[in-house]
Amino acid sequence: MVRQGNYSQLYIGGTWVDAAADDTLDVVSPFTEEVLARVPAGSRPDVDRAVAAAREAFDHGPWPRMPLTERMTVLRRLAAALAERHDEMATLISQEMGCPISLSHTMQTTGAQLLLDSFLDLAPRYEWSTVRRSDTGNGLVTREPVGVVAAVVPWNAPLLVTMLKAVPALLAGCTVVLKPSPEATLDSYLFADLLKDTGLPDGVVNIVPADREVSEYLVTHRDVDKVSFTGSTAAGRRIAALCGQDLRRVTLELGGKSAAVVLDDADLDVVVPSIQALSLRNNGQACSNKTRIVVARSRQAELLDRMSEMVTSLSVGDPADPATHVGPVVSAAQRERVEGYIEVGRQEGAKVLVGGGRPAGFDRGWFVEPTVFTDVEPSMRIAQEEIFGPVLTVLAFDGEDEAVAVANDSDYGLNGSVFTADPEHALAVARRIRTGTVELNGNGVGFHAPIGGFKCSGIGREAGLEGFDAYVELKSYGLPASLADTLSRQS
Repeated sequence: MVRQGNYSQLYIGGTWVDAAADDTLDVVSPFTEEVLARVPAGSRPDVDRAVAAAREAFDHGPWPRMPLTERMTVLRRLAAALAERHDEMATLISQEMGCPISLSHTMQTTGAQLLLDSFLDLAPRYEWSTVRRSDTGNGLVTREPVGVVAAVVPWNAPLLVTMLKAVPALLAGCTVVLKPSPEATLDSYLFADLLKDTGLPDGVVNIVPADREVSEYLVTHRDVDKVSFTGSTAAGRRIAALCGQDLRRVTLELGGKSAAVVLDDADLDVVVPSIQALSLRNNGQACSNKTRIVVARSRQAELLDRMSEMVTSLSVGDPADPATHVGPVVSAAQRERVEGYIEVGRQEGAKVLVGGGRPAGFDRGWFVEPTVFTDVEPSMRIAQEEIFGPVLTVLAFDGEDEAVAVANDSDYGLNGSVFTADPEHALAVARRIRTGTVELNGNGVGFHAPIGGFKCSGIGREAGLEGFDAYVELKSYGLPASLADTLSRQS
């Protein structure tokens, strides 16, 4: 049973084992600033044990050799176990990183459940094996598991991203070493508890919290075949460079500075709730948040009035309170970063429409007021750099071409939105925006579609059928015609 307190063990080889060293990581409540728990700080020997367990399970264990249907049965048990402990998981995530509990129930936990279900639905449709016949030969083309996967997940959506990486890897037949963020490790302990009751063979999933230095050791480990990382673009560049030295396969889902383009015929009754839901969610700490609001100048004043009213109506407070819209950011360092950007915005000449400080009435907790900047130019740092807090910038445009240019004026290309009364026109504009996902009038793509970024927002895609691609290697077999006939009939 996962509980608050101190932990002395790591989940390696299908069981709880003592950590190799006495170093610990503090998991601190961003609301109370008190230590929730201490967990072992994984060391290099711990990583060696975890990778060795995953290597053994992949090279000699049953998991990669099971039929897909048997692996799916195990993961269905995981889905059932998660459903039974949904409330506990949501509470843990809110406690450790400050997500409002209402969002922990929906995005963090129900979202993870739906993502798992989505992969289970899609797995039988994936083209694991096909026979290709031609005058030049008969080929059996298979997609086989890539091997041992190092899955490095962030603190802002720890369980959701764990599912985004671990589930397709496991369904493909891979084994996994999961490296949770030091700020949010408690959910990974509960995740390990859930795994123990599924019938997952020993060593298929191993979990080692660790700091940056040990994390780098993991992603460069000679027995790791694949690295899947979600986090900042700066960290992604470092991981890409490290993996590149050994030509290790790598998937990167990185930062964003996404634009919501509000055309002159947009329905603000749709726009404003979407900004609340998709630009300020998770206390502003979501890489896909639309933090640049790019609005037709003819609608700017009206939108600013509506945004000001919406933002000032938000309840800021205890993430455990169902009425809270915005909780604290994850750490004192993160608040310092966000407040630094707010000061930079003022120095650059942007104007604070609402917010800009710390909310009154909180003697503790790493809170930042939801903040909206106006008079923002595209070249300003607050319009170019990822802030990762509840800070929005509003930029005006005079024509559609300028709107597209502003939306594309970014090193990032992760997400975006287009709002207009004409959905076909919205799609036409969205096609011009260089980003991995564009939501029309606030409509999400769902978990059956791939997500990921252009430019500095990453390499590769996750979710959807394409989410399996990261965890397989293509292999081709030359076949005699008789065997090609037999396999073709079987498929």
